[in-house]
Amino acid sequence: MTLHGYRHSVYARIARMVCAEKSIAYAWVEVNPFAEPLPDGFLALHPFRRVPVLVHDGFVLYETAAIARYLDEAFPGSSLQPADPRDRARMTQIIAIIDSYGYWPMVRQVFAHRVFRPRTGEPVDEAQIRAGLQASHKVLDALERLAAPDGYLTGSALSLADLHAAPMLAYFTAAEEGRAALAAYPGLSGWWRTMRERQSLQATDPESPAG
Repeated sequence: MTLHGYRHSVYARIARMVCAEKSIAYAWVEVNPFAEPLPDGFLALHPFRRVPVLVHDGFVLYETAAIARYLDEAFPGSSLQPADPRDRARMTQIIAIIDSYGYWPMVRQVFAHRVFRPRTGEPVDEAQIRAGLQASHKVLDALERLAAPDGYLTGSALSLADLHAAPMLAYFTAAEEGRAALAAYPGLSGWWRTMRERQSLQATDPESPAG
């Protein structure tokens, strides 16, 4: 099995975390989707030039939520999807909220402008950070109200919702403003203290030698 991805991508990290939790071996192919030109043949794998892309025995799959479900269902190990239909629906809802409303303000605005751009010498737009923080509070408020009270986002067991949210929060809280924003949400703060200690998150940290 091969994963094509960009080491700094939260979506590639989600797929890698699922593999870590399920003990799935894979080959990694680094692809920077912002680079020109893209590697030969990559657009044949993903016509929208995003990452990650999974290739497994000739089966090509893109879109992170689809990859995560496939990895969970096609490989042995503890299920990462709740058995109860309502909990499973909540998992899907939380993933959709994070994708639709969380990724852009938390990652592309707050993290990118406060943390990533200074590292790479790119200009920082403080207005983007302010806008990202404002939008992030609405997302955090929704997740605080939806999150289960017993450890993980959908209940007492780890699910794909946790693995989807954790890389976003890892980047968001890399910014001082993100850490301060999260502190206002006690439920999510407790969840984050649990998730940031998981080996799957630490092992896929793009800033660590192992990641």
